[in-house]
Amino acid sequence: MERREFLKNMSIMASLAIVAISPLKALAAELSAEEQITKIVGAKGAKTGVAILVAPAIAENGLVVPLKVEVNHPMEEGNYVKAIHLYAAGNPTPRVVTVNLTPANGKAYFSTRTKLAKSQDVFVVAELSNGTFLKDTKNVKVTIGGCG
Repeated sequence: MERREFLKNMSIMASLAIVAISPLKALAAELSAEEQITKIVGAKGAKTGVAILVAPAIAENGLVVPLKVEVNHPMEEGNYVKAIHLYAAGNPTPRVVTVNLTPANGKAYFSTRTKLAKSQDVFVVAELSNGTFLKDTKNVKVTIGGCG
């Protein structure tokens, strides 16, 4: 095989790969935060009041918004917080982070900093080992957007 033929075949393969991946990206971007949460929770719904999301009421800079999540639930073998999902509804990509936990963590808590594009609702959904869900929502007003 000659060099030119090899490069031509490689460019065709790269083009096909891009075309194959493009619809997947478009499908992933179509789901809003509420749709993604519904996909996780399903028809069961989620209880409020046990998962606590701490977020500033006003974020002066959307580039670095501090968020803290704590779930008041025991972390015992067979009865623990399995995962915590954090979503920012107004961002181009709503899913901020998913934290997977085990009883070895001792406490269902984490903190992070994220970008917020504009004033929006931030959601937290905690998934328990028994299949139930807990949630909390806070509205964060952003004075300077952080996503472009």
